[in-house]
Amino acid sequence: MGFFDIFKNKKEGDPEAERREFLRTKGRICEGRIIDGQIDESGEEMVVYFYTIQGVDFESSEILTAEQKRDPLKYAPGAKVGVRFDPRNHGNSILD
Repeated sequence: MGFFDIFKNKKEGDPEAERREFLRTKGRICEGRIIDGQIDESGEEMVVYFYTIQGVDFESSEILTAEQKRDPLKYAPGAKVGVRFDPRNHGNSILD
């Protein structure tokens, strides 16, 4: 532990959970569309989606949470979805 670590006053946590919480509280919302869905070897369901901000297309993927898996039609290919994105980094996004 360095001298400046005392002043940081940050707790080590799950960076993915922190990113998701940031986007839920401070992210902007736009409309996106599911392109594809897949199930990997470990049984996790992943969807690929795209969205457009200021004329620029972005494509991303996300592993669905247990809550999201309860509504499979909402995340089926071709479905419109809400996307939360970071206004300072438009490529940082999650499904709403």
